[in-house]
Amino acid sequence: MKLWSISLDLLALACGHGAFAAPRRIHVFVALADNASQGIAPVPAKIGNGDDAEENLYWGNSEGFKSIFGRSKSWKLEKAEANPTPEILDRRSYRHADKDCILIAEAWRGKNIHQCLESFFAGLRDRRSDLTAFIGHNGLMDSPVAVSVLSPGAKSTDAIILCCVSGSYFKPHLAALQARPVLTTEQLMYPGSFLLRDALEVWLRSGSRPEIRMAAARAYAANQKISVKAAAGVFSKLE
Repeated sequence: MKLWSISLDLLALACGHGAFAAPRRIHVFVALADNASQGIAPVPAKIGNGDDAEENLYWGNSEGFKSIFGRSKSWKLEKAEANPTPEILDRRSYRHADKDCILIAEAWRGKNIHQCLESFFAGLRDRRSDLTAFIGHNGLMDSPVAVSVLSPGAKSTDAIILCCVSGSYFKPHLAALQARPVLTTEQLMYPGSFLLRDALEVWLRSGSRPEIRMAAARAYAANQKISVKAAAGVFSKLE
């Protein structure tokens, strides 16, 4: 009885210190670029087909999510699921090599960008993940998306939104959902997934929002061949 009591005390102590805490969760919604259905500046047809994830600018292309995270040494692919729903062409699950974190990413058909945004906001509302990200065209420029007002007292959650001028367009929605933006944008921009990759490394070590912004700025500067100062202007100052 005494040994059993000691074991229970040790278990309680370990739980109290988070030894059995669940891994952090990240959910990434990628709306595939689609010349036919989105108000985007047209891109070459091969990478602008919203029904073809493998060649798409935001997924299978060299700087799309699947390619960037597939080459990453920090993220290990655990599961890939083709066409899990009519709207989603690819769903992938990754685990971080060093941090206790699981990432789920989905490639949504370009014509279903409205439903993709609705699911993104629903994920934030229901606190399904510790961080929820959106990558693609700013669909709020084309048509509005209604969101529910969150009840007070919900646990904190973070958001990254990589699309043109996301800071102003998404701000009222994030406020209604009591979600904390950690990376949003102020200008027209190219949402390559190298931005998310570098931002997440800072977020995972509990870096500040200015540190996350500068990590994205350095990645954007290298990709666009511009100064880091100019690149920093693309991203919102979230102090």
